[in-house]
Amino acid sequence: MVDPVFLLAVVGLVGGIVAAYFVFASFAFGAGYEPTPRRAVETMLAFAGVGPADTLYDLGAGTGAIVFRAARTYGARVVGVEVEPIRLAILRLRVRFGRSSDRITIRWGNLFDQDFREATVVTAFLWPGAMTRLRPKLEAELPNGARVVSHCHPVPGWTSERYERSTDVYLYRWPAARGGAAGTPGPTGGT
Repeated sequence: MVDPVFLLAVVGLVGGIVAAYFVFASFAFGAGYEPTPRRAVETMLAFAGVGPADTLYDLGAGTGAIVFRAARTYGARVVGVEVEPIRLAILRLRVRFGRSSDRITIRWGNLFDQDFREATVVTAFLWPGAMTRLRPKLEAELPNGARVVSHCHPVPGWTSERYERSTDVYLYRWPAARGGAAGTPGPTGGT
């Protein structure tokens, strides 16, 4: 018989290690983990006007807040891109055992290695350095009319079509976004 105190200590230790890895080791992959708040997710998807005809790429999909909301509520085809292995495993389990799995594809890899030519919507909650590096790739690959929605960090050099201060969400429409000052809110910005 295993001592219950020992068993509890082992479970606590393993849980602590997994939690520490989930939060801190992700920095080794280039980004820390911070889930997108529910209000921001809703604002992002509403701003972009996501619908069944869209192919949405969620960059740094995390545990899937945007992925699953876009597929289940808005009927979009979604490609979630995640580099961190534990979050990737969580995403894949959620797809396997959840609803709308036929509309969701999860890709393990670096977001800078993805091809965005089929994307009609791109969502991102990435650090400023990643947004700077992402900009030329989006400019080279996005089709005309594609929407880019960012939480917290603007796309440097683009002018947003819309900005909501309370959720810190920026909406850009390609190629109209090109040429503005560094991530400035557009004409309807500052709400």
